[in-house]
Amino acid sequence: MPYSSSLTDEEWAILEPLLLQLLPKKKRTRPSNWTKREIVDGILYQLKNGCHWCDLPKDLPPYSTVYWHYKQWRTAGVIEELMHTLHQQARQQVKKSRNGRP
Repeated sequence: MPYSSSLTDEEWAILEPLLLQLLPKKKRTRPSNWTKREIVDGILYQLKNGCHWCDLPKDLPPYSTVYWHYKQWRTAGVIEELMHTLHQQARQQVKKSRNGRP
C-alpha cells in the first residue's frame, strides 16, 4: 500500500542510479531484507509526516533499519549530494523547456 510520500516508479527510476552511485561501498555482508526503495520510502514517510521514527507503519522496514540508513547516508553526505544533483537536473530541464529564453 503506497503512501503519499512513496516514490512512483518514474521517480525511483531517476533516483535509483544516483543513489547507487553516491552510496559508499560496503563490505560484503549478508543480503539485506529490505530494498533501497523501501528504505527511502521509510525515510520520506518520516520526513513528510514528522512522526517519531518508532511510529513508522509496520509495512515499511523497521524504524531502526530506516533510521540507521538515514543516519549513515546523512553522515556520508549522500543525502546532501543527492539533493544537489536532483536540483541541478531540475534546473537543466527548466532551461531546456524555456528554449534559451532567460
